[in-house]
Amino acid sequence: MKILITTDTYYPMTNGVVVSINNLYKQLKALGHDVKILALSPDGEEKITSDVFYLSSFSVAIYPDARVMKPIKNKIVGEIIRWKPDIIHSQTEFSTMIVAKYIKRKLNIPEVHTYHTMYEDYLHYFFCGRILGRVGVSKVTEKLLNSCEAVIAPTEKVRNKLKGYGVTTNIDIVPTGIDLDKFKKELSKEEKEELLSKYELSEKDIVLIYVGRIAEEKNIEEVLKLYKMALGYTPNIKLLIVGGGPYLSKLKGIVITEGISDKVKFTGMIPSDKVYKYYKLGDVFVTASTSETQGITYIEALASGLPIICKWDMCIEGLIVNGQNGFSYEDDEEFLGALQYIINNKKFKLQMVEKISEKMVEYSKERFASKVLLTYNSALKEGYSYYLAKQA
Repeated sequence: MKILITTDTYYPMTNGVVVSINNLYKQLKALGHDVKILALSPDGEEKITSDVFYLSSFSVAIYPDARVMKPIKNKIVGEIIRWKPDIIHSQTEFSTMIVAKYIKRKLNIPEVHTYHTMYEDYLHYFFCGRILGRVGVSKVTEKLLNSCEAVIAPTEKVRNKLKGYGVTTNIDIVPTGIDLDKFKKELSKEEKEELLSKYELSEKDIVLIYVGRIAEEKNIEEVLKLYKMALGYTPNIKLLIVGGGPYLSKLKGIVITEGISDKVKFTGMIPSDKVYKYYKLGDVFVTASTSETQGITYIEALASGLPIICKWDMCIEGLIVNGQNGFSYEDDEEFLGALQYIINNKKFKLQMVEKISEKMVEYSKERFASKVLLTYNSALKEGYSYYLAKQA
């Protein structure tokens, strides 16, 4: 099958959307499919690199790292049309989705769309966010997705939200898959000691770790507040914050003001192929975000053998089971209680790995690709039915 994946965000950017796309791309290629990616050029220049077609683009200040396509006739789009993909899988809702719909009309092929982002949690980035608000998000999403043959939602939380927007296209729940073997891999003693030393950590420390984008909507300020409270009970805990983003300098300022800069360490942006190593430095994964559609880092943490303490959110249903692989919390007391329980139960991590190993297969890259292919086949049938109806 010839598959075109379109996205506004791709390497060298590092986020959940890029991870999801790359895992899908690699697995579909491994299964023998002809896959190409249409993305916005990070340097603005139109180019083709292996299977990636980069559209000329320019930076816009509405959101950190955001880019939009230059409004000019594009030779690359013509090349893709001549390649004649069988199906389009759009992954973002802006510039490249417009191109996806143009190619779809030209070739009369179906479009599948994955909805990755809960835009209601990102309105503070947009100058028109307060004007358009949730109603605007709802109307635009409804229009864009109802013109697709199938929609993929990573969790029930997202499917329910889309139905609430008025999306009537069939919505399949397909959790993003990861390379489980990579995250299960242990570091050598020397490599682990080198990384611990780099961030002034030791084997005696209890390390809480956050991995992800450093942005306002991730609610990392709450993690800092809870961490400082936990220090009153357990002085030998450290907090390692892994990732980069627009809120990094603000968080560093808070850490200095609170007098905990000797205990909270920031790594900055880490290349995606190195991130798995950092989970091995932690004892407990912590997050207070409620803006996730799925939370790929939660799956990565579990695959790495880390218990999770996260703020309750619908996206964790079926993933985090209290007392088995971590805890969800709704207030400060619950967070502190969960942390103390994990710290005081030395066998918790070992028992957790044994309990969840079978369940983690659901989040493998292999299972991910096979489910996406089922959606493609469904969309191809839907598209063919639509084509026949038009010809009648």
